[in-house]
Amino acid sequence: MKIALTKKQPWKKWTAIASFTLLISYAGYSVSGKATKSVALNQLSFQTVAQGDLDIYANAYGEFASAKERLLTAPALGKVSEILVRPGTKVTPETIILHLSNPKLVQEVNAANGQLAQQLAQREAFKYEQQSERLNYQGRIADIEAEIEKAELELSVNENLMDLGVSSKIELQRAKLAVKQESKKLGFEKKKYKQFIEMQGHQLTQRDITIKQQQAQVSLLEQQLEDMKVKAGISGSLQTLEIELGQSVQLGQSLAKVGSDEELIARLRLPQNQADQIDINAPVLIDTQKGIIKAHITRIESVVNNGSVLAEAVIDEALTSNARPALSISAQVFVKHQLNTSFIEQVPGFRPRSKQGVFVRNTDNLLVQKDVTFGELSQNKLVITSGLNPGEQLVSSNTQKYSQYQQLTLTE
Repeated sequence: MKIALTKKQPWKKWTAIASFTLLISYAGYSVSGKATKSVALNQLSFQTVAQGDLDIYANAYGEFASAKERLLTAPALGKVSEILVRPGTKVTPETIILHLSNPKLVQEVNAANGQLAQQLAQREAFKYEQQSERLNYQGRIADIEAEIEKAELELSVNENLMDLGVSSKIELQRAKLAVKQESKKLGFEKKKYKQFIEMQGHQLTQRDITIKQQQAQVSLLEQQLEDMKVKAGISGSLQTLEIELGQSVQLGQSLAKVGSDEELIARLRLPQNQADQIDINAPVLIDTQKGIIKAHITRIESVVNNGSVLAEAVIDEALTSNARPALSISAQVFVKHQLNTSFIEQVPGFRPRSKQGVFVRNTDNLLVQKDVTFGELSQNKLVITSGLNPGEQLVSSNTQKYSQYQQLTLTE
């Protein structure tokens, strides 16, 4: 049997090895960025690096809130008997939101009024009683004064008779003693009358104090009864209603909340990395989708929540027509004034606070890839921290598909 042997051809093996080596070399050459590629100039757009003073603003988001809010609470124990206004309704200070009923409070008001009327009647009766006592004192004083006149008359007669030698000396002494005794009695009675007047004044004052206390109690109860008609208290809109019809409520329990519509503040969420650079009274530009409103920062909290810090701003201008509580808004908050800053107009693809590879046009009509560090984005201007000089042009169109090349050749 004859066996045929295939003759080996070594040149095919070496050809395959050489082709594979060339392929690997070309791939490495391309990946290493040493390869170049031509790009048509009309397919690209450019941005020129500018330099100048720039106001840095932080972007913030938030919503409007009522500058004035009023919490409505139950003035006494009661049950919700009627609800007249629902959340979202415009209200005035006298708008009645709901009615609370409490029969016991009505009884207390009636009882307090009855007690007050009784105290007023007792005071009037006391005044008449004291007036009668004063008349009695005045009558006794008049009697004593009459006795004094009578004694003085007897004294005068005895003195005349004594001069004539008719009256005895002892009769004259008795007449003098009678005048003296009645005069002392008159002085004592007048003193008692004065003290009685003072005592009567104190008693009337005491009764007046008791009556005033009762009047205050009556006023308090009547006000509580009136407050059972729960009113808005301020102009605005009813924001929340926390009770239902027929529900029993306790003294001081929260019933509803009213907020102003025309007096608003802005509650903003500032980026954590810029919040510590923002000062109180920093200017704010608020975008409501129907216009820009100027404001200023009045409060910045120190608590960080989900990478942001809550701040409040007071509105400095007239509100736009769509402004209302809870309206979502965007805002720009002034951070600082930066001198001699390099920047470009913001275009899609360039990210603030990042380092990116971009193509830069040089004098040889080539695009060279450089690493550029971007800073803050402020009012559609992107700050360039490093990597570019003023006047240089960088490609602003999408060049992601050329990222493996270190340079590109421009063609007309």
